[in-house]
Amino acid sequence: MKRLKGNVTLITGGGKGIGFGLAQAFASEGSDLVITGRTESRLLSAKERLENEYGIKVLPIVADGADEDAIKNVVAKTIATFGKINTLVNNAQVSKSGLPLIEHTREDLDLAIHSGLYAAFFYMRECFPYLKESKGSVINFASGAGLFGKLGQSSYAAAKEGIRGMSRVAAAEWGPDGVRVNVVCPLAMTESLQEWKENYPELFEKTIQGIPLGRFADPKNDIGRVCVFLASDDASFVTGETITLQGGSGLRS
Repeated sequence: MKRLKGNVTLITGGGKGIGFGLAQAFASEGSDLVITGRTESRLLSAKERLENEYGIKVLPIVADGADEDAIKNVVAKTIATFGKINTLVNNAQVSKSGLPLIEHTREDLDLAIHSGLYAAFFYMRECFPYLKESKGSVINFASGAGLFGKLGQSSYAAAKEGIRGMSRVAAAEWGPDGVRVNVVCPLAMTESLQEWKENYPELFEKTIQGIPLGRFADPKNDIGRVCVFLASDDASFVTGETITLQGGSGLRS
C-alpha cells in the first residue's frame, strides 16, 4: 500500500537536483505533485518523466519564489486543479556561495533572503488554510551552512536559519490545528555537485573524508524517503524538529 496515495504535494524547485529527487520519492508513494521552478522546459520534462514512471498527475508551474503574487497564483492553481494540499515542501533557494561575508553586498543578501526566507513564508502563509483542512504538513529545507557556520555561506546561512526559526514558531502556532512543520538539512549529490567533483577531484575527495558514511546523499533515496516519512502518518507526532541528513559530517556533542 502506497503511503501517500491520493495526496497532493507541492514542491518548490521540483524540476531538478534535490527537488526532483523529492518529487520521485513522493510520486513513488502515490502522491500527485505540483512542482515549481523558473525554467518551463525543465518542469515539463520532469512532468513527463514523473507521470510516465509513477502513474501520478503532475502540475508544473513557472514561478519566482521571491514574487508574492506568483506564489498566490501557484496555490490558486493547485486548488483549482486538485482541490487540496497535503504537504508543502520548501526546497528552492538561490544565493551567492563561496563569497566571504565582508565581500557580500546588500543585493547578495537580498537574493538569499527573498528566494529563501520570504518564499518559504509566502508559501506557508498561503497554503495554511488548505493544510489545516487536510491536517497536512510542511517540510522546510535549511542547511548545515547555518548549523555549523560553513565558510563563504553567510547570506545562505542567514536565510536558512531564518527559515528554521520561522518553522519552529509555525510548529507551535499550527500544532493545535493539526498541521506539522519540520526542517531537513541535507548534504546531497546534485548535478552541480557532480560538476564540482569532476572539476576539483582532489577537493572532492578531501570533502568526502569528512563524511563518516563516505558519500553524499542520494536525493531520492536518502533525502526523499525521509521527507516521505515526515509527510506520512508514521510521523504524526513529529513537529518542530530539525533533521540533519549529513552522513555524520555534522556530528555534535
